[in-house]
Formats: sequence, C-alpha cells, structure tokens
Amino acid sequence: MSDLRVLIRGGGDLGSGVGVRLFRAGAQVIFTELPMPLVVRRFVSFAEAVISGSTFVEEVPAQKAASKEEVLSILEKKVVPVLIDPAGESIQWLKPDVLVDARLKKTPPEIGLEAGSFVIGLGPGFTVGLNCHAIIETKRGPTLGRVYWNGTAEADSGLPEGVNGFVEERVLRAPKDGCFKSFARICDFVTQGQAVAEVDGMPILAQFDGVIRGLVMEGLPVTKGMKVGDIDPRKDPRLCNLVSDKSLAVGGGALEAVLSVPELRRKLCGT
Repeated sequence: MSDLRVLIRGGGDLGSGVGVRLFRAGAQVIFTELPMPLVVRRFVSFAEAVISGSTFVEEVPAQKAASKEEVLSILEKKVVPVLIDPAGESIQWLKPDVLVDARLKKTPPEIGLEAGSFVIGLGPGFTVGLNCHAIIETKRGPTLGRVYWNGTAEADSGLPEGVNGFVEERVLRAPKDGCFKSFARICDFVTQGQAVAEVDGMPILAQFDGVIRGLVMEGLPVTKGMKVGDIDPRKDPRLCNLVSDKSLAVGGGALEAVLSVPELRRKLCGT
C-alpha cells in the first residue's frame, strides 16, 4: 500500500465507488460518517461498517473505528477504517493528501480548500477554486465521471434514474415523519402492493414486482418524502452486492483527478 492517504466524507454508494477504486490502486482510504448513516444501498456502502461493525464492499474490507489509534491500526491491516465524525474533526490529525467530499449535500460545503492539499467534490454544490480543486460529475449521461478543473457540476435534476422504464416508482419514500421499520430485507423479492416497510404504522408499498436493492437501517428517524429504499425491476439479487456502473464511473474520475497531480501520482505509484 502506498503513502497516499485519502479521506472520504460520506460512505454511501457513490463515495464507496471512489473508495473502492482508490483502495484497489493502492491508496490508504479512510471514511467518515454520521452516527446513524442515511445510506440506502447498504451492501455496497462502507457506511455499513458503522451499522454492523464491519463490512465488505465487493472484496474490499472495512471496519468501524472509534479513535485515532484504531484508525491507524486498521490501516496497517490494509482494511478501510470508518470513523463516526460528521463535523470532520479528524481532518486535523489525519492530514489527508486528498479529501473527497462525497456527502452529496448539493450545497456548498462548510469545509473547503483548507481541508486538504487536494480537495475533490462530487456533484453539485462545489465550485473549483472556491471550495475544491476538482469536481467529479455525478449526473448520468455523456459527462458522468468527468473531471472538471474549473466551474461547477451540472445541476441536480431531482429525479431518480430510470431502470427498465421505472423511474420514481423505484424509490421507496417515507410517508410521514417517524421511525423506519422494515418488513423485507435487501435482496428479497417483492410483489406489487406488498408492504415492504412502515413509518410509525403507515405502510410503504412496492409499486411493482422486483428485488429490494437497498433499505435504510432499522430504527432510523426519517422525514416525510425521504428516500428509504430502492426496488430493482431487473429481479437479479446479485446486483445488490455489486458497485454500480455509476459509482465506478465516479470513482474512475476521482482516480484520474488524483493521477493528474504529479506529487499525488508519485505518492500513489512511486513514480
């Protein structure tokens, strides 16, 4: 493993795609997350380590860390540490070579260029030169995964991505504010009209036959309209455990950005 240290804020599926690409290339990768992650695609998200204690994203192992000492110990084992640190306080002592903001808040970050010697933002909310050094496009289409060295990313459309003709119907949303409870598990087959979950007694129904590709954690406090699950009409449970093409494209863009900086390339590749 190289000396290049990468801190990724946000262990959801897109941030995890970045982490997988950089870890496979030899970087030391660390994630920070919320105490109760909002992640839906948990089987391909490093944030799952906060919920379960440890996880794998494809073949890349991760483990929850509670301190600086644990982070460093986990890194020595060539495992990805996941630290609860929503405020980014660990930036001060980790001193990452690269910081990737993968929280997808779609608003300007509270910590910008001062966060690291090279800061990468994913998607909308970032402006090169103002709060990051490079942006990776997250919107599907001909620009997905491209590295921007000036300007901003494309605006958020507010619409989920379509799969086999299903768009908004794919997304399970909280019908009210309350506590989330699931009746199904990720990888389960469900049928149209089946109660997949509930929020304080109000059911969330499947809109078509498919496979549960993602669900937020049990007991998570949710707000009305919040995304809490994802149904895949392709009916292939193997896809629940594979990093998506979109996440890999975004991860490839982040790797390209890192390799474009000579000092970072030397740290990663030794050349």
